[in-house]
Amino acid sequence: MGLFDGLFHRKPKNSKYADVLSGMTPVYSQFGTDIYASDVVQQALSCIVTEIKKLNPQHIRTVDSDIIPVKSDIQTVLKRPNQIMTTSDFIEKFMWLLLLNYNSFIVPTYYTWKDETGKTQKRYSGLYPIQPAQVDFIQDISDTLYVKFTFANGYDTTFPYSEVIHIRHRYSVNEFMGGNECGQPDNSALLKTLDLNHKLLQGVSKSIGAGYAVNGIAKVKSLLDRDKIEKSIQEFNEMLARSESGFIVTDMATDVTPVQRDIKLVDNDTLKFIDEKILRNFGVPLCILTGDYTKPQYEAFYQKTLEPIIIAVSQAFTKALFTDRECSFGNEIKFYPKDLIFMDINQTLEMVRLLGDSGSLYENEKRVAFGLKPLPELEGVRMQSLNYVNIEYAKQYQTGGSDSEK
Repeated sequence: MGLFDGLFHRKPKNSKYADVLSGMTPVYSQFGTDIYASDVVQQALSCIVTEIKKLNPQHIRTVDSDIIPVKSDIQTVLKRPNQIMTTSDFIEKFMWLLLLNYNSFIVPTYYTWKDETGKTQKRYSGLYPIQPAQVDFIQDISDTLYVKFTFANGYDTTFPYSEVIHIRHRYSVNEFMGGNECGQPDNSALLKTLDLNHKLLQGVSKSIGAGYAVNGIAKVKSLLDRDKIEKSIQEFNEMLARSESGFIVTDMATDVTPVQRDIKLVDNDTLKFIDEKILRNFGVPLCILTGDYTKPQYEAFYQKTLEPIIIAVSQAFTKALFTDRECSFGNEIKFYPKDLIFMDINQTLEMVRLLGDSGSLYENEKRVAFGLKPLPELEGVRMQSLNYVNIEYAKQYQTGGSDSEK
């Protein structure tokens, strides 16, 4: 398996399939792809993936409502997930798997050692999106849940489920997987619309082909047998092919009547209705697909379609990469928008003014917000307005004395 050799484990002993309340055996095959032959579907999914891959994953710790970025081995692998992927490659990969399969699995790799106190320490070394052909959920006699991945080439591996990043899309009737009760995308309703769209496009194609199949009628003013008719047609076609001026000269025995074309195609409203009906299934408006959107339209797209996915991804990473104890200290993974995606120039000015006055922005961050390159002489420089003061020192600042003075 090359790059993924170190990911494989043995199935735990004395194991059985995990208990499922519905009574179904939790074995799921990956996954149907019938709808993805449609260019409209691929374009809609590409819109979502393209926006999500702009996000910046960050290990943070929340202390008394103060969000602190953390430099850690986890942050390192978020920036360099593995040997062959950048962060944007990594996000794009697991997002396509999520939208295609409604389930996306990422395997974190790590190594452990014991410190001087004898406590086991863990350090993460990589994150690997995987594409299994079959997924089995099993549990051992202690009721620990495992997930077994079987790949298309026959290899299989088993992990504790708690160590696997599992992102689910449209998580509803199945207990373990996103999608329908079988853990697969339910595209039955969408396929009907796609079939209608396919038939319309086929009809347009045939209409155009039929409309241009006959260019004119050549009437020969004599009785000819079949061989002579075919020879006459061939000679006429050769004259068409040789003509560069647009004029064709024939003898008096032939009349040529051009065919007037009046091709009837599907009207724009019908095609737009079909496209929007397909796009609604993925929460992608037509204006987003064409790139001709306003700020409110993009905000609505972000809140309706992107934000729920971002929340699900952030929580799935947090759940797998941190223990309960680490989470209790405020550790989590957040995927932040990398750019000021909602703001026009006036709003950017206001944001920089508010955050800049409070000392929340570095000077180079202010420049980058307006598309200016950072300057080396401003590295690490933060400026703060003296119009603000810590609330603990407000009285002292105003009166010139301490809070204890009466």
